[in-house]
Parts: sequence; structure tokens; C-alpha cells
Amino acid sequence: MSGETEHSIEARIADADEFEPPASFVEQANVTDPEIYDDFESEWPECWEQAADLLDWDTEYDTVLDDSNPPFFEWFTGGELNASYNALDRHLDERGDEAAIEWIGEPTDEANRTYTYRELHREVNEFAAALRDLGVGEDDVVTMYMPMVPELPVAMLACARIGAPHSVVFAGFSADALATRMNSADSEYLVTCDGYYRRGDALEHKAKADDGLGGVDHDVTGVVVDRLGDAYDHPMRDGGNGGATGSDHDYDALVDDHAGAEVDPVSRDAEDMLFLMYTSGTTGQPKGVKHTTGGYLSWVTWTSQAVLDVKPEDTYWCSADIGWITGHSYIVYGPLSLGTTTVMYEGTPDYPEKDRMWDIVEEYETTQLYTAPTAIRAFMKWGERYPAEHDLSSLRLLGTVGEPINPRAWKWYYEHVGDESCPVVDTWWQTETGGMMITTLPGVKNMKPGAAGPPLPGMDVNVVDAVGDEVDAGEAGYLTVDKPWPGMLRTLYQNDERYVQEYWAEYSDTDSDDPDDWTYFPEDGAKIDDDGYITVLGRVDDVINVSGHRLGTMEIESAIVGVEGVAEAAVVGGNHPVKGEAVHAYVITEDDAEGGSELRGKIIEGVEDAIGPIARPESVVFTPELPKTRSGKIMRRLLEDIANGDDLGNTSTLRNPGIVEDIQAAVDAGGD
Repeated sequence: MSGETEHSIEARIADADEFEPPASFVEQANVTDPEIYDDFESEWPECWEQAADLLDWDTEYDTVLDDSNPPFFEWFTGGELNASYNALDRHLDERGDEAAIEWIGEPTDEANRTYTYRELHREVNEFAAALRDLGVGEDDVVTMYMPMVPELPVAMLACARIGAPHSVVFAGFSADALATRMNSADSEYLVTCDGYYRRGDALEHKAKADDGLGGVDHDVTGVVVDRLGDAYDHPMRDGGNGGATGSDHDYDALVDDHAGAEVDPVSRDAEDMLFLMYTSGTTGQPKGVKHTTGGYLSWVTWTSQAVLDVKPEDTYWCSADIGWITGHSYIVYGPLSLGTTTVMYEGTPDYPEKDRMWDIVEEYETTQLYTAPTAIRAFMKWGERYPAEHDLSSLRLLGTVGEPINPRAWKWYYEHVGDESCPVVDTWWQTETGGMMITTLPGVKNMKPGAAGPPLPGMDVNVVDAVGDEVDAGEAGYLTVDKPWPGMLRTLYQNDERYVQEYWAEYSDTDSDDPDDWTYFPEDGAKIDDDGYITVLGRVDDVINVSGHRLGTMEIESAIVGVEGVAEAAVVGGNHPVKGEAVHAYVITEDDAEGGSELRGKIIEGVEDAIGPIARPESVVFTPELPKTRSGKIMRRLLEDIANGDDLGNTSTLRNPGIVEDIQAAVDAGGD
């Protein structure tokens, strides 16, 4: 880059549609052979032995794929293994004294915690012994209602060790959500905590857990982690019982009582359940997605190695919450199965300052950063000076997850965080898929900003029209997966019928026993180009019907964020007497940009240039924030209510409920 000015660098990056992986990265990458795509296609399904070979098996499997009863596919049948053993025990000889988890908590003056593999192994064994003494047996579902504290992965691995599936409920969910999930899973055990820190404040959590237990229709045995110390006086501190059920136990006391205990890992059949993960359902009832031990663990281990380029000597950071599938797959099971150091961060990206992420990368010499486009757009809004103030040269790879990333944000991430020396893997996948499905292999494929990439080797992913025929390059259609894969969900907990109807009925012959007649439908819209790169457009129900034209909100939002001065945008449909629906845009500007008529005009022009006059926004409202849930999802329903002048209803579940009234006031004032 010598001889280039900052302006010319940014212009060059802005004009580029495709980027080659840096030669220095390719030289050391875990996967570099471009023939892998053809090899996996010709050797399918035996190609997935490469994933299974990354694990240690107690009993070798006899069949890679049993597809005799579609869509109830089974992987590595006959094999037996234990996930806790694969994440811990097998690393002790070579990695026992190396860091397994680097936990970074709040407040920032508090001592952080490092768990070596030997220390993590010891505490997992002690808690596994404690769970057994509390009555937890093989196949009992243990619920965990916990924030980003290290006792959460300890509890997960302890459950896996004794053959008890875990069900992690995101700490930001309500008490009712906890009760619903525990009732659905028939879970009689709960691991929770007194509270946690957010932006330096101690937040109480135990009372919410107790409220949830009040809605559980069976007895529950609880374990409470003391996170807050003297900041919150919970009844467990002196080892006594308390709480809603009167049968709570203090985590530290249990571990101390079982100090030095060793629990032999229970051999689990490859198809035995490892965990339940509840996700939103179209009927309003959450779906209990069942993931199994052999297929899931092999999938997240293989994708961690092939896509995230994880090596044992790395210090790898996925900034997700373990309460979501990303944290399960790419904070806990994938990285630990590869024997690397995985970073857990309790806090937010902007506390105590907006350079908190970059401070951590520099201090811990992080080698990979896997984060969400929402965070990247916030980094853009705050400005490039924050990453520029830190040494980020330890980074080798960047990744994004959770939603499509627009090209402008992708290029900002590539330039200002990766210094053009880190490949960016834009990954599409779901709770149901277990792990990554569409993305570039960073040591093999070029990157195209805005396009996730081609399907991974061995995957049969297509974009089809309403009758199931493949669309032409450049046209929008529906994403489908036409072959099974090891990490796939096996069913919905105790509801096989709903499993078939939710995921397989759209383009499948439900009377057929031929696996080729079954297609998985993830309910996402997409485009595919001449090179087979797929751009995911968002949920198919995230559309606005303007004068009979169905417009994807993701396409319009991407066009708006492509306008200089815009940091983030959300688009919804509002009622219109002529068009049926009209486009309404809610826009956050970058710190140095001013919202007003000039920027509004540029946004409208940008949308018309990118999509056409049919997508022209009816209104553009500038706002400092968007209404978001605690998991970071934009609550578009409220924006629709504002656009339509409807009653806003309950906003208490939002991370920032006050912003709804501010947006309403901005609309009443004309949008500024």
C-alpha cells in the first residue's frame, strides 16, 4: 500500500467488487486446496468422514449417513462419543496448561479469569459430580438461564459429561419465556445466577428466574452462581437453601463439596441429544430444536477449522452470547474441540469507551474476530479513529454472523479493522443448521462484499422460484438445501409433525421415501450470481408489497446504508391507500453526518438507483437509535405501528424502550 494516500485507498476499496484472500493468509490456512469442492461432491456423503475424524470416538461409527427415513436423517450411526471428553480430556497432555477460556468481565477494574484446560477440566468434573448428586441422570434436560459468565460453559460441559442434554435460555429473555421453555422441555433442573454487570451496573437476575419458576408446572431443583458478591445479597451465599422452590443450591458450595471429584464421561450414541435450543416459531410457540452429539459436534469442529481457520495456538474471539446458537457452536463446542483459547466477554462494545473491543483485541492478541453486522455498523458510526488507536495486527481473520452485511459495512470492516490483510468470512446459517452453511473458505475463495459466498463443500444449496425451479443468475428466489448435512437439527422436541411441516413440506414430496425428494426450506430469500455466490436477502416474510411488487427489506436497507453518512437503517411497510404498502425508512447517521433534507434526498436517490423508483421511500426518519430487543434484533413491528399511526403496545421488552417515543416525536416533527 506504499505510495497510496488514505483517500486513494478508500476509493480503491470502495470501487472493488471482489477481493482475493491475502497470500500470507493462504500460506498458513487450514484449507487451501480448491479441489475440495469437487472432491466433496464426488465423495458425498463419505466426504463428511473428514469432519468426524476431527473427533475422538469411543466406538467407531459404521454408517456415515442413514437416509432410509427422510426427513429424519441420521449421521455416523453406530458411533459413540462424549462431547465433554472431546472438548477437554483429549487436550490435557499437550494443552493442559494452556488457556481454554479467557473470560473478560465487568467492571473493568475487576480481575478477569483465565481457565487452563486442566482447570476447566477439574471444575467441569466437580460440577458434573454435583449434578449427579442432585439427581441429574442421563437424558434429563438441565435448563441454564445465565449471562456470559464462565460457569455457563462449565455447566454445559458438565451436562454433556454425564449425558444430560442442556437447554440454555438467553438471560435477556423474560420470566415467562423461561417458564415456557422449562415446561416444554419437562426440565426439572435450573442453573442460574444472582445477577450480572451491564455497562458497569449490577443487574439483579435471580428474582426474574424465581418469577419464571412460578410458572413452571413441576418441581425444580435450582443451582445459583454468585456473580455479584456483595453487590447483591442472595440467600445462597452462606450455603443455605432459598428461592421460589425452596430447593436452590449455591454453585460454589457444590463445587467445593466435590473438590477433586472425577466423573468418567458417558459414552453417548451419535444420535443422542446433546442440547435443546429454543427458537421463535410462526405460531408464537417456541420451537425446541434438537441437536445431537455426533453430527453437531463434527460439524461445528470442521467449520471452525475450515472457515474460521482455528488452530490450537490461537486466541479466538466470537463476540456472540452463549444464549444463542452462535455461542454454543463457535464459543464453546467448536473452538474447545480444536483445543484453542476461546474468549468470553461479559460486557458491551462501547463500555467504558467506544474502543472496548479493540482494547481487548490488542491486550489479548486476538487472532480471529467473529461478530455481527449490527456491531460493525455501530463501529462505523463511532468512527475509524477508535480501531486506529490500537494495535490490531494480531488479527488474522474476520467474520460476520447473524444477518446479511451490506457491502459498505463489509469494506469498512476489511479496511479499518483488518487493514486489508484479513479475509472476511460472511457466514449464513441458522439455529436449525447447527453451524455455517454458506460462506467462502478463506484460504480458497475470493470474497465478494454483500454476498455470503458459495455453499460450503458438500452442501447442495439452491435458489428457486415459487414452484421449486432454479432461478437465473441475478434473480431473487427462495433458498433451499437439497441434501442433508451432519450439523442439521434432527427434529423439534417431542413434535415430529411440526418438524416436517415447518422445514420440509414446502418443496418436498411428503409421501416419498426417496431422500432426493426432500428439500429443507429455511424461509430465506436469496440471489445467486454466475459464480455461484449467494446473497441472502432476509426472511421471505420480511417483504413490502408496493403496488404488487414484493420488495425485500434487506435490499432496500442495503441501498440506504450504502449512502455516505448513513450508519444503520431499518425499513418497514406502512399502509397506503393507492400502493397497498409504502416504504418507510428509519435511519441512523454516522457521528459526523447531519440528518436533514440533503441527506434524505441522497437516500431516496440511492434507493431509486439501486432498486428502482418503485422502492422510493415514502418517508425517511432520522433517529439516534432503533428499537431493539436485548439480543440486538430490530423490532420492526413497532416501526410499522409508528408508520401506520397504530397503538404501540408493550415496549418493556426492548433494550431501549424510550427510543420508541423519540421516533414517534421525530415523525410528528417531520422526520428530523
